[in-house]
Amino acid sequence: MRIFAPAKINVGLRVLGKKEGDTYHGIESIFQTVGLCDEIEVGLVPGRGQCSVSCDAMSLPEDNTITRTYRSFVGLTGCGDSVSVSIKKRIPAGGGLGGGSSDAASFLRALADLNGISLDSGLSDAVAGDVGSDVFFFLGLRSGFGAALVSGRGEVVREIRARDLHVVLVLPDVFSSTKEAYSLLDREYGEEGDVGGYIDFESYEDEYNGAVRGWRFRNSFTRVLSAVHPEIGEAVGALLESGAEFADMSGSGSSVFGVFSSRETASSAAYALGRRWRCVLA
Repeated sequence: MRIFAPAKINVGLRVLGKKEGDTYHGIESIFQTVGLCDEIEVGLVPGRGQCSVSCDAMSLPEDNTITRTYRSFVGLTGCGDSVSVSIKKRIPAGGGLGGGSSDAASFLRALADLNGISLDSGLSDAVAGDVGSDVFFFLGLRSGFGAALVSGRGEVVREIRARDLHVVLVLPDVFSSTKEAYSLLDREYGEEGDVGGYIDFESYEDEYNGAVRGWRFRNSFTRVLSAVHPEIGEAVGALLESGAEFADMSGSGSSVFGVFSSRETASSAAYALGRRWRCVLA
């Protein structure tokens, strides 16, 4: 099977405080897929219990989101035929675009199809819980593409109607690990999280459907990451100067996105900013 795994952007991302006895922060965000995709080929091969993974753009560690998905699926279903997975990587790692999680979700759908297994919510939630929080979002979309309100640790997903936005992704040559981002955030705000300047989560969907130029969304990570990696803040500023109606970092960085009023203005901005950064029109 050949499948496509889309990147996502965060339209707003508030990091909440840790609940008593919990080691993880909660979040409030809108996740939306965009037209930058990894391409994955999955095939059954002779043998049992083996999952071999190759990637054209990078050397993957032995323990990765694909192998974790395979182990979880086999453990939960008992379907242990060996598989071969080949990934054409287009979504940058460490960019806050959810590439690894999207790959895992798309791979799980393929595994279920190849084995004749119904991918119900119980199975998808169990695998997502084993593999990573962002996987819940990608598995929660009926078509695999779209938008959703996401909260909790990422496991609470409510799909909403996605807007057809003209987006320019700017990909600075900066690697931001999730661990680094949360460490910087904890140092800045403590365990209570980022508490100031946010609209109520109940208003996110209405805000999202309103005029983009008036969006009041914020990403908790943008300021603290930009202080360490100034290129992130420079990319946000450059997008706004190029005509973006809204611009911010996605996830825990370092990718930045701008939303434009038309494909023409977005295309012009991508061309101009492409002289300095890798840009993707999506």
